[in-house]
Order: sequence, then structure tokens, then C-alpha cells
Amino acid sequence: MTDPAPGAVLRGAVDLSALRNRPTTPAAPAQDPVPVGAVSTLFMDVTDETFGQALELSRTVPVVVDLWAEWCGPCKQLTPILEKVVAELDGRLVLARVDVDANPQLSQAFRAQSIPMVVALVGGQPVPLFTGAVPEQQVREVFAQLLQLAAQNGVSGRLEVQPADGEQDEAPAEPALPPLHAEAYEAIEAGDYPRAIAAYEQALVENPRDAEAKAGLGQVRLLDRIQDADLQAARAAAAAAPTGIAPQLLVADLDLAGGHVEDAFGRLLDLFAALPADERGPVRERLLELFGVVGDEDPRVLRARGRLASLLF
Repeated sequence: MTDPAPGAVLRGAVDLSALRNRPTTPAAPAQDPVPVGAVSTLFMDVTDETFGQALELSRTVPVVVDLWAEWCGPCKQLTPILEKVVAELDGRLVLARVDVDANPQLSQAFRAQSIPMVVALVGGQPVPLFTGAVPEQQVREVFAQLLQLAAQNGVSGRLEVQPADGEQDEAPAEPALPPLHAEAYEAIEAGDYPRAIAAYEQALVENPRDAEAKAGLGQVRLLDRIQDADLQAARAAAAAAPTGIAPQLLVADLDLAGGHVEDAFGRLLDLFAALPADERGPVRERLLELFGVVGDEDPRVLRARGRLASLLF
């Protein structure tokens, strides 16, 4: 995980010039936060084609960019925290979500080698924030520093959220989560992964075909295994024991959580091939679990399943 504090000054190490859709104007002088306009939402999904809008908006309020992917379990845990904290800041920040798989130009521009990755845009310039899932309190502290940095650089506006034309003031209530799913979500937010695991496991006992519980169980098991892991120490242990099952499993978990999906699968498949048949069980089980975390339809999963099948038969 990188240092979660914004830099003291704006840095231009990431070149976003190719993603601008129209000319920009100089940032306004520093001032106290004031209302500057109305928007329909403080959360947006941006693409390679629409990212210029986020750049322009960053001249009014800081834009927090959440780089994520559908297969990334830690991303799914972090995004609701980002949304919650942004909403509480009452229009002083905007959250822009970028699916790195669908938007390769943005992924390359931000050098997103590991996700979730969170950066900010202030006056059209990038400010690195943090990489990896972090606790809610840490997100609050980073965003507070970001607002201070933005104000120092003349970006201190505030947006007012208004319903879009024809939109009802109150959105329909979402269906309530099943009790065990709700318990798991509550435990995850509290950082109590064992309790979340127990809730999902009980949900699967009651309904073995509960796909959401199965996916959630794989994700939270992954988070539980890596939450206190040190990447450098884990890699050193794995290098010292090339066929050691536990150290290789841990590095594969860390690789997958950091977005290095093919590295994680390749490591486990190489280990599976090197082990005697009677020792392969834990590796196969971990592979199947991580396949579920990434998603059965993902091309990387399909390729890894093919190699696993060839090793089995």
C-alpha cells in the first residue's frame, strides 16, 4: 500500500493531456467554499471518451478517481466507503469511477498496476492518494488533506445536488438484503471478516445455490487472509520455499488482490504442476475459490481453467 497522504504540491507525473476533450481555463483564485452550480449526482462513471468532463469539473471541486474492476473483491469493499465519505462532504468532492478493464487509456495514463487505486484531480492535475482497500477513518483523513491541498491551489467550490428533470424526489426503496447478507455487510464494514465469513457460510448452508453468498464468501475470505500480510516478507518466504504451499498461496492472494490476476493464477498452476498428486488438494481449492472471485466468464479464468484441466488429466 502506498503512503495515503496527498503530496504537499500538485504533481504532474501522470500525463492526462491526451484525454482532454476541450480546452481548459485557469483555476480561480483561492476562496472559501461557495455554491457553484447544480448536478444530479456526486458519483459518476467515466470512460476514456468522457474523462475530459472530469478534468474540467476538477477546476471547480476536487474529483476523486476510483480505479476498479468487476473481478476485484477489495474494490467492491472500498467503493461504498468512498461513496459514503464523498456524500457526507456535501458537494465539496466528486467521485469518478473508472473500470480499468473497459478503459485501457485511463488505466495506462494512471499507471494502474494495482487496484483498487485512488487518485484525485485538482485543477486538471493528478494527486496520488492511496492503493488498496483502506479503512473508512483513513479515507476521511486523506480526503480532509485533499480538501486543504485543493484550497491552497484555488479549487474550493461546492456543488449542489438536485434531482434530474422528471426524476422523483424520492427514489424507490431498494429491496432489503436477506438477514445473513445484511449481517455479512455490516461485519465487513466493521472490519470483522470472520463474522462476515460465518454469515455467508450459514447463508450457503440454508441455500447452497445462493450465488451472491458464494461470491461474497470468496471475496471476504481473501480480504481476511491478506489484511495483516506484508507483501515483501511474503515474497521473500515464497522465494525461499518454491514448493511451500502456504507461502505460495499467500503471495497468490496478494497478487490477485492487487490486480495481478494472471500472476496469481500462474503461480498456483506452476505450484500445482510441481507438487505430488496427493499434495495438490489445497492448491486446487484455492484456485477454484479465486476463479469465483474474478468471475467464471473472465478470459483469464477460462485460460487458467484450461491449464488446470490439462494438468489434472
